[in-house]
Amino acid sequence: MPFDPNLAGEIIAAPLSRLAPDGAWQTSLAHTRREHLLIWITRGQGRVCLNGEQRGFGPHSAIFIPAGPLWSAEFSRQCLGQFLSITGPLMQPFPETPVHKRFTVLEEQTRLTTLFEAVSREQAAQQPLWRRAVHSYCELAAITLRRHPGPASAPARPSAARRLCQAYCARVADLQGTQDSMAAHAAALQVTPTHLTRVCKAETGKTAAALLTERQLHAARTLLITSDLPIRDIAAQLGFGSAAYFTRFISQHTGKTPSTLRKTARSRSQ
Repeated sequence: MPFDPNLAGEIIAAPLSRLAPDGAWQTSLAHTRREHLLIWITRGQGRVCLNGEQRGFGPHSAIFIPAGPLWSAEFSRQCLGQFLSITGPLMQPFPETPVHKRFTVLEEQTRLTTLFEAVSREQAAQQPLWRRAVHSYCELAAITLRRHPGPASAPARPSAARRLCQAYCARVADLQGTQDSMAAHAAALQVTPTHLTRVCKAETGKTAAALLTERQLHAARTLLITSDLPIRDIAAQLGFGSAAYFTRFISQHTGKTPSTLRKTARSRSQ
């Protein structure tokens, strides 16, 4: 079959710091992304909330996040690494669900680091067939990830608490211009708000209400800095009843008005 250079859309390799160019909130708040991400940590540690579960990570950890799931991550100041951003259809053989694996064998660590560096060199030089080369290196990275065994302690089937938390995170990830309360989500999942709060706190380190708030806040801040939409239109798009309510929400959680956040972000980019 002829090679299709658009099969995986755009593939970009970048330092870990570019995952949150406008502030740590871009990764620390629960959110979703349209692109697939393969994060490779080479130094430092942190915590990632992924697929309804919170985990710590250290050096030589690979974290794959397909487009769509709710996630957040906190990286220590000492954290170094790289990431691949892949737009378009999920390219094979990357897994369809989030994956977090730690590589302890030096040969495997070197292989992944070399593949990331190769993608960076290809996209910088852009010699003939460079897109095909980038695609091939990404496939090799996916194969390395798939071949590496997962944690030996991983249960064969998630617990009832984990499944409930995953179901709630999936609902929060799918929010499209709505302001459903945490209690409404709990009712849809046929549990009490108290039980949902307790389960989410135990599984992710965050309450159900906090996950919902973070998802809304991330979406709001992203639109403020990436679009030219009037603030009232952003409020309407995200399901807020009025621009005034939206402004109070932003001010309460950031200490700044929406217009101030937008102005600050744009002054940094100039």
